[in-house]
Amino acid sequence: MNTFGEAVLRIGIAMLQGARSEHAQALLQVDSEIEIVELRRPSDLLLGIDALILPGGESTSMRLASASKGLLKSLFDWMIENKDKPVLGTCAGAILLCQPEFELTPFVDAMISRNSFGRQSDSFQAKLKVRIIEESEFSGVFIRAPRFIENGCQAVAWLGDEVVGILDGNRMALTFHPELTDDLLFHRWLITQASA
Repeated sequence: MNTFGEAVLRIGIAMLQGARSEHAQALLQVDSEIEIVELRRPSDLLLGIDALILPGGESTSMRLASASKGLLKSLFDWMIENKDKPVLGTCAGAILLCQPEFELTPFVDAMISRNSFGRQSDSFQAKLKVRIIEESEFSGVFIRAPRFIENGCQAVAWLGDEVVGILDGNRMALTFHPELTDDLLFHRWLITQASA
């Protein structure tokens, strides 16, 4: 509870790999009253969260790192049980939303190809067209980024004519890293959805 007696919003960040602290900083810049819940083991989900971030990194490494503690399976179970709560998956997080393990149906209606933009040395930053509520520009950071190869979702971000961000209900998958820019658009979206 904050000083006004309102429930504090709790955003979970899967601490598997990637720019986790950058996501936390972006969220706190949007709303310094929220609580960041670092999800390292399944029991951390018992604290209760209102939204989830699956950060970038290397999806295979994330799966291996999670195997001993079972965090990834617990996150997938949480998403199944909490379909109304928003999820933001960036880069490798988008891969996890499109290609979950344990023979589950994907959490977003899309197929994705890993590392399709090239190696680490091929990383780049580019202007994107974004449409969340209204149309705007966003500077997208692409690092060993995946590509959507099939998409049945609402497109929300484009690199030229290519879709690089999708929304399926309240689950957003981005092939780029919004946490590595000063633009808080996507983190603002997550907090707004979690507050609704």
